[in-house]
Amino acid sequence: MASVHFDWKKSTDTVVLPASNNYSDCAAKLSDDILISNIRWFIIFRWGVIGALILIHVIALLVPDTLIQFRIIEENNWPITITLILGVANLFYIYALNSSNPGKLNTPSVNLWLQIIIDLVCLSVVVHFIGSTATPAPFFYILHIALACIFFSTLESLLVALLVSAMYTLVLLIEYSFAGQFFITFSVDPAIAQNGKTKNHMLFWMIALDILFFTVWYLVSRLSLVVRAHEHQLAEAYKRINQAQHEKDQYAVLMTHQLKSPLDAIRSKINLIKGGYCGEVPEEIKDTLLKIDRRATNMAGLILDLLRLQRLKETCSCSAETKPVDIQETVLKCIDKLTPVINTKNITFNISVDPFVYNGIPDQIEILVENIIANAITYSHENGSIEITSNISKRGKNTTLTITDHGIGIDSDDLPNIFNEYFYSPRAASHNKATSGVGLSIVKIAAENNYLNIDVTSEPDKGTAFTVMFPKVQFPSTTEKTKSSSFLGSSLQQQ
Repeated sequence: MASVHFDWKKSTDTVVLPASNNYSDCAAKLSDDILISNIRWFIIFRWGVIGALILIHVIALLVPDTLIQFRIIEENNWPITITLILGVANLFYIYALNSSNPGKLNTPSVNLWLQIIIDLVCLSVVVHFIGSTATPAPFFYILHIALACIFFSTLESLLVALLVSAMYTLVLLIEYSFAGQFFITFSVDPAIAQNGKTKNHMLFWMIALDILFFTVWYLVSRLSLVVRAHEHQLAEAYKRINQAQHEKDQYAVLMTHQLKSPLDAIRSKINLIKGGYCGEVPEEIKDTLLKIDRRATNMAGLILDLLRLQRLKETCSCSAETKPVDIQETVLKCIDKLTPVINTKNITFNISVDPFVYNGIPDQIEILVENIIANAITYSHENGSIEITSNISKRGKNTTLTITDHGIGIDSDDLPNIFNEYFYSPRAASHNKATSGVGLSIVKIAAENNYLNIDVTSEPDKGTAFTVMFPKVQFPSTTEKTKSSSFLGSSLQQQ
């Protein structure tokens, strides 16, 4: 038995790029949405840095000799000071993103610039105390340059590189130029001052690290421009594909409408002949007319499915009106609509659905349930049975609706593709030659618009179960439950 989970969550992490073919336009920074998502990631990362600094402070209190061995000064106050600054800054960033009203001074770019400046100042203090030449601490400056190249324009990232160079130079000047003139109790490495290191050592590190900083800036900024250019080309290609798809859908709808009128006329004439209004017709012609009518009916169903599919595609979940939908009532309504097909195949329904309400788009949820039930009927055998059940989670907020048939089933290789447009497996085509491959595509779009996920479990020649997951449902009062149960019982007796 094969089982597949279908999740159609709509992604919001899209890159908004300039709509121009000019390569230089790709030097622009990323959109505010992308910046905000990465700002939140940086905030989380910074909490990890704060935790590491707290650990250093604890070690400094418990075993200070260990830190001295790693050329970290005996002074114990700087880790907790930097920790407090970063912690307060992080809280400020979170407030600016979540609580404060957007404005000229409260934009993602300003927020990110504040983070870079404060982080660089704190990093410079850390480099000073840990060691600007004796430890690899200065190489953490490169991280800020790389991030600036990714999220800022080329000019802004260059400003960050200049700022990094200036701060590292200032740290070197404090340690070397002033160490011999002033008594500094918080010197990083007292052995350096005592040994009388010359300014040549400082100049070597200054020039070497500055060359490294600007080399990294140049390489990453160039690479960032190339990546953004490719992203821009992909965005343009995606836009053209969407436009072509839209035009194709519009053409399909136009052709469908043009087919609908003559098809209705053909079916009307056939009904007149079948009704005897055109005189006596030989039996051979009657059989031919029945076949034509059957094909015309199938084509009419296909046209209806195509129109319904296009209408669902054009429906935006954010603009469509949502209302509380009684799922139990919807199930019964769908079964009532499908009664002629049910009677034709003599299908027995076993229904055990608890009354619950989901806030969604009413007509789309009805289409979703109806198409799954119709699919179960179509691929069930004569005199078969279908079970429709619900299951409420222990927390009482999530509920599933499962529609199970005992029909032909779905091959495991075909199962992941069943919601693709115009897809139908050889097994399905041999059982139902009138299939259009559109029904489950309609289910997919309706589920996506209503934020529903679906699990499908199937085994060939055993049957298939569709489980629709309804999150955050509501339950009617006790009185309403009693009425629903009575209505459900009477409906089942009628069937």
